Parts: sequence; structure tokens; C-alpha cells
Amino acid sequence: MQRVSAMIPALDTRDISHEFLDQATLDVVELRRNLREMAMLNRLPGGVSASAAAIEWLLDGTQSAVVLDIGTGPGDLPARLARNAGARRLRVLASDLRPQVLEYAARRLDRLADVELLEADARQLPFADDSVDVAHSSLVLHHLDPADAVRALGEMRRVARRGVVVNDLRRGRLAFLVSALTVLGLARARYTRHDGVLSARRAYTLDELDALASSAGLRRVRRSQAFLPRVVTVYR
Repeated sequence: MQRVSAMIPALDTRDISHEFLDQATLDVVELRRNLREMAMLNRLPGGVSASAAAIEWLLDGTQSAVVLDIGTGPGDLPARLARNAGARRLRVLASDLRPQVLEYAARRLDRLADVELLEADARQLPFADDSVDVAHSSLVLHHLDPADAVRALGEMRRVARRGVVVNDLRRGRLAFLVSALTVLGLARARYTRHDGVLSARRAYTLDELDALASSAGLRRVRRSQAFLPRVVTVYR
């Protein structure tokens, strides 16, 4: 145990090194490999199912709703929501900052009539106040420095009538160990293996996340169990 503990970095402060996905120019082949593996990792506990459950809790049975997914990546959450909508009139706005990511997601979502893809920056959303029911982001905030994270959370608060769902990694030694072992054990793509480990070091602690949300005018109303590396928090 002491040998394993010595291999885990001190995580008192966030690592501010850049991930591959933060670079201005991306290798398209590596990006596609990363997105395929992210869809696989999102099927694990704490991923898409946890986000969908939190969104459903906020919608509270409403039969007509608009959900904004920020940083949609491979588009697996919009696909899940659209296919499970049933009788609900659900419109999903799947946004991402990178056109290459949207091109990839479009191939997965092109047959889903109620999903709309659009390019958008989380820090300056192109939507009117209270124009969606729920704003959701997954594995986005740890890419942002604190000031930009507050801006993004503030924008989510501004556009969402019912609430905000944040799915992200939490920083901590046990969370880092579980996250790193999962990524290195399951992923093969260079972007995924590098960024997956670094993301666990760039993540905010739960207290830091709540403080950022408070600065954006949000208060926590619900949180998934915090023993997993990924935690889903609902704010209003």
C-alpha cells in the first residue's frame, strides 16, 4: 500500500498543464479515436446514465422540455435522451466548441430529428435567458480556469429555467487512482490516455466546484455519491 500511495501525486492544488484537447490544432485521427473511447468510458458508472438521471430529476415529469448539452463530445447523452424520450416532447441542443467534434457527433445523431447540433462556447452561450429547461455539461469544467469556469456556470444559470447539471471528475488521491487505472486499463488512444490521467489532476475538488457555482449565483441541491471519480451535481 505504501508503494501504491507513493505513486499517486500530491493533489493539493490543480495541475494547470494543457491537455491535448485544449490545443488549438488537433490531429483528426487521434480526435476520432478519443471520441470513440470517450463514448465507451461514458457508459461506466458516473457517466451518461448518471447525467440522464439528474436531468430527469430536474424535469420532474414535464411533458415538453428543452435540454442543452454543453461540450457534447461524441453525442452520447443527446442520443440517450432522444431515444428514451417516449411520449415527452423533448428537444436536445448538442453544442461543442470544436467543429471537428460536431462533425463526429453528427454521424451518430443525424437520424434523431429532435437533436440539433450547434457550435457554441460555454462562456458565452448564444441563447436567450431562460430559453432551455436544463443546461448540462460533462467533463467540461476541469478544462477551464476558475474565472472561465464561473463564467460558464453563470451562462448555464442564465439560460436554464429549471436547473444546471454538472458531471465532472473530482480531484482527490483515491479518485485519481481509480480514474487513472480505469483509463489506462481500458483506453488505447494517445489523447485518451494522456488527457484522462491529466484530467484527474486538473479537476476541482467538490468544495472548489461548489465555491465556483456559488460565485456564479448557483446553489447545490443534489449530488450523486462521491465515491466515484466522476460526480454529478445539480445546481439551481
